[in-house]
Amino acid sequence: MANIVEEIKKPINAEMKLFEQKFYESMQSNVALLDKVTRFIVTTKGKQMRPMFVFLCAKLVGDVNEKTFRGASMIELIHTATLVHDDVVDESFKRRNFFSINALWKNKIAVLVGDYLLSKAVLLSTDHQDYDLLSVISRTIREMAEGELLQLEKARKLDITEDVYYEIIRQKTATLIAACSEIGVLSTSGDISLAKKMMEFGTYTGMAFQIKDDLFDYLTTTIIGKPVGIDIKEQKMTLPLIHALKIANEKDRKYYFTTIKRYNNDQKRVKELIAFVKTSGGLDYAVDKMTEYQQKAKNILAEFPDSEAKNSLELMLDYVIERKF
Repeated sequence: MANIVEEIKKPINAEMKLFEQKFYESMQSNVALLDKVTRFIVTTKGKQMRPMFVFLCAKLVGDVNEKTFRGASMIELIHTATLVHDDVVDESFKRRNFFSINALWKNKIAVLVGDYLLSKAVLLSTDHQDYDLLSVISRTIREMAEGELLQLEKARKLDITEDVYYEIIRQKTATLIAACSEIGVLSTSGDISLAKKMMEFGTYTGMAFQIKDDLFDYLTTTIIGKPVGIDIKEQKMTLPLIHALKIANEKDRKYYFTTIKRYNNDQKRVKELIAFVKTSGGLDYAVDKMTEYQQKAKNILAEFPDSEAKNSLELMLDYVIERKF
């Protein structure tokens, strides 16, 4: 899988190296504590898939420029801020096998660091009068918050339909990948219709990405950063479970709803529920939907002329549904 990521990065290797420096600069502050935390963020960074989307979508339609680098930094600032806030909300003390910021510096500092990163993303656009990018990131921040709150609201009632699930993952996950694609195009082309088309591409890619993430909860081995059954324990209704309950008979539906509602920390009952979802075809159904979204994204890419950037985006789409974590 690491080889695939290196292959994807080939057309943008130089940009990604320069981006690391620019991203660190975009976080810098006069407050020593903040600088200490942001240095930690840079040293524990992930694969930086989202900035890769920005650069590849920019190269698909034009040439990477300073506005592209600012756009990629804005996206990574927002993404990092949401991870910091998520760890506080989820009371999680590990992130990518490192201690999380809230584990090292406590919740109060973690929340303020997240707020700081969001403000830097907004300032980066206003300082350079990138108002088209500001519009995209403002919408993205709003939608991500709405998606998380909608999921929390529904987790309390356990009344998530398939349509509501799609809306949650569109806002919670797909909206940021859509923003990457849209910002990439806006930074190198003034074509609004092209930017909207690539926003759709990013939405479909993000939907496939999140369904894949939700499938990990039903795998037989522990996945890095996501123990099996964790969504069930947190009473998150994901697509495999929603489908299995939808087609179940009344007796099974009641029994497994009770498992989610009252026995979500009972290891035996959770294992039983995972087995029920598998035998009901919940995983196969989710895989089919994930592949449908991937194909919709591929259909949009097919409209563009062949290029290295297009090849990398196609590879990225395969990676999204084939990754192991």
